[in-house]
Amino acid sequence: MQGRIEMKEFFQFERFNTSYRQETLAGFTTFLTMAYIIVVNPAILAVAGMPKDAQVTATILAAVIGCLVMAFWAKRPFAIAPYMGENAFIAFVVVKGMGFSWQIALGAVFWAGLAFILLTLLKVRSWLAEAIPITLKAAFAVGIGLFLAFIGLNEIGLVVLGVPGAPVRLGNIAQPSVLLAAAGLLLTVVLMARKVHGALLCGIVATTIGSVALGLVRLPTSLVSLPPSLEPILLKLDLAGTLQPGVFPVVMVIFMMAFLDTIGTLIGLSMRADLLDKDGNLPEIERPMLADAVATTVAPLLGTTTTGAYIESAAGIEAGGRTGFTALVVAVLFGLSLFFAPLFSLVPSYAAGIALVVIGALMIQPITRLDFEDFTELIPAFLTIALMIFTYNIGIGMTVGLFSYPLIKACTGRVQEVSAGMWVLALLSLIFFVVMPKG
Repeated sequence: MQGRIEMKEFFQFERFNTSYRQETLAGFTTFLTMAYIIVVNPAILAVAGMPKDAQVTATILAAVIGCLVMAFWAKRPFAIAPYMGENAFIAFVVVKGMGFSWQIALGAVFWAGLAFILLTLLKVRSWLAEAIPITLKAAFAVGIGLFLAFIGLNEIGLVVLGVPGAPVRLGNIAQPSVLLAAAGLLLTVVLMARKVHGALLCGIVATTIGSVALGLVRLPTSLVSLPPSLEPILLKLDLAGTLQPGVFPVVMVIFMMAFLDTIGTLIGLSMRADLLDKDGNLPEIERPMLADAVATTVAPLLGTTTTGAYIESAAGIEAGGRTGFTALVVAVLFGLSLFFAPLFSLVPSYAAGIALVVIGALMIQPITRLDFEDFTELIPAFLTIALMIFTYNIGIGMTVGLFSYPLIKACTGRVQEVSAGMWVLALLSLIFFVVMPKG
């Protein structure tokens, strides 16, 4: 009993008016919306020649370590796992496109992680984050919300790839999985409208059960399995190989992608969780940033790519997660998945997509904070939101917004409204586009 009281005090349950039940529910919800990474990350990195089975273990361990650091150091409800986007960049661009080995690519991730730690300890990252105007912070939240909704609609099957001239189109709404997901989405919305706690989790579980009943998902022959060996990729990064000049642009791009993804995700999620202060800043933001930096540095040692705060954490936040206990629950569930992977793999992607669509709808609320009368504020925000979605890349949208904001202000004679930190971010954004591999 004493231990439970101390845990509540450590995570400041009273301050955030939360409870074990609420935080545990939030952790389960977050985990179920991001558990796909256990399967997807190894599949993508296998393209780079990394052993797929070993990647499963590395992916899970990276998530466990990241979430534990977030839970006990940052005490925030943000889950950490290997980033989507960065893994594809490593596999398809760095290894397949540029011809570097995956060992060198992991070395580049390691140097980027060390740079994160250094800049975080020097409070440079928090200074830059606080320099971003509230307009762009609101745009980050809205853009991430619509990005999540777009991913969710695609996972459900309502939106699919189109043809040249029409990049996306309506999916096959007569497909059983699409109809089931649509029903699950309706159930989730109704439960949320009725203020039912755990509505998102109910929608995911109900859709999964329906999938099993309809034969869309097969029950595994065994629910328990031993984790694959990590030996083929553990500590196999090539640090010496990263010293060749051609690798510097790779390190720079990895650094900028993860840097921007982290800032945008932390600000967007914190805005939704009402964790920002009156000036629109996240108090002690260097703590979750350091958790992200440590996780990114540890990941290549384990044998996987850049890790960071997951936008799917929004699902747990909506379920009531407000403290690091939510991240702790996610860490425990990832740890269990090492031995119960077949059980967690039961959740189909379209079931998790339901939560992403709902969260996307909820996250556009900050759009009311945009100044629609001031084009020097509106256009950078619009470009941020639009390009996050239409390039399918949060970092691209953010860099365009960070670069266009001071540029438009300067061109309209309002340069005095731009902080020094914003000029630094604009320069970093320009460098990102210069060194980023083209094509």
